[in-house]
Amino acid sequence: MTIHTDPRIVMTLDAGRTGLKFCAVRGRELVFGPVSRPTNPEDLDLCLANIIAGFAEMQDALPTAPVAISFAFPGPADYTRGIISHLQDFPAFAGDVALGPILQDRFGIPVFINNDGDLFVYGEAIAGFLPYVNGLLEQAGSPKRYHNLFGVTLGTGFGAGIAHNGELYLGDNSAGGEAWLLRNKLNPAINAEEGACIRAVRRVYAAEAGIPFESAPEPKEISEIGMGRAAGNRDAALTAFRNLGEVAGDAMAQALTLLDGLAVIGGGISAAWPLFLPALVNAMNAPYPGRSDNLQRLASRVFNLEDPSQLDHFLRGEVREVSVPDSERGYQRKLTFDPVRRTAVGISRLGTSQAVAIGAYAFALRKLGGKELD
Repeated sequence: MTIHTDPRIVMTLDAGRTGLKFCAVRGRELVFGPVSRPTNPEDLDLCLANIIAGFAEMQDALPTAPVAISFAFPGPADYTRGIISHLQDFPAFAGDVALGPILQDRFGIPVFINNDGDLFVYGEAIAGFLPYVNGLLEQAGSPKRYHNLFGVTLGTGFGAGIAHNGELYLGDNSAGGEAWLLRNKLNPAINAEEGACIRAVRRVYAAEAGIPFESAPEPKEISEIGMGRAAGNRDAALTAFRNLGEVAGDAMAQALTLLDGLAVIGGGISAAWPLFLPALVNAMNAPYPGRSDNLQRLASRVFNLEDPSQLDHFLRGEVREVSVPDSERGYQRKLTFDPVRRTAVGISRLGTSQAVAIGAYAFALRKLGGKELD
């Protein structure tokens, strides 16, 4: 049994301040939704009522009973126990709220909660970017395969997650992959999120265009300006996305220094990748400026998989043969290998919302056990 054919249904939710997006997944396919409800982030009772009502509506509409609830919710949290704690931007959860146990008592099935960045990366690792890249390598006749994936979501914040050998890496404090707290390359006094999110794009655009922050358009419009498809200050738009790419790329390089795997990008801002991805990849490949020996930021070279020429180079690598000595028969046995240390960055192959839903589905099935997901 694989995730593609598993008959079990899991109810999922992608929860944020601006809305609750409900889905139900079976075998990688949506069997319900997406359906949105308001969050009401200022009122705990109303927010909980909206969450329960959304799951209840979905449960009643499903063809068979769901085996679990699995969803994304902002942190900090003790995700293992399903307890949400002191969310600064979510006043309804200003205290400690046992959200997982509340839902488990109400619906009588296991409940799993994770960060949206974690579930996004897990979905891309199970059924998106990771198998996509490995499939391209197989088609190209390359012996190279990848098993680790780091991913970021560029949106209201700078989320991230890590998948390692088919498992989601969460950490001992439900705090694995907190890339938003990495240092900001362009302003080391603050964290990376302040240079790689919606408000960062608007802030730089406003400063470069000489307008108040409140007057700055949203990133989608700024991207249209940068691509020459809308009126506005194009130089300011290009600078805003170039700066985002440089900050995000340096943070991703910091993460990949320890992880050594592929990297995928999602979130609302990811649609503007033509404006920031070249700068992002350049930042990951940049040498340390204080070294005279041109020491590179990463041990592996980073390729932009959205650039056809770089994709071709990445897939080709440098395949070689090596002989295995045999004292009796001579050098007869040969092995094929590719010694080039390289990694790659690309945009979500599933779309962020679907990746989160599939990640939540896969996480629930893994926890429930008894099925093979690979």
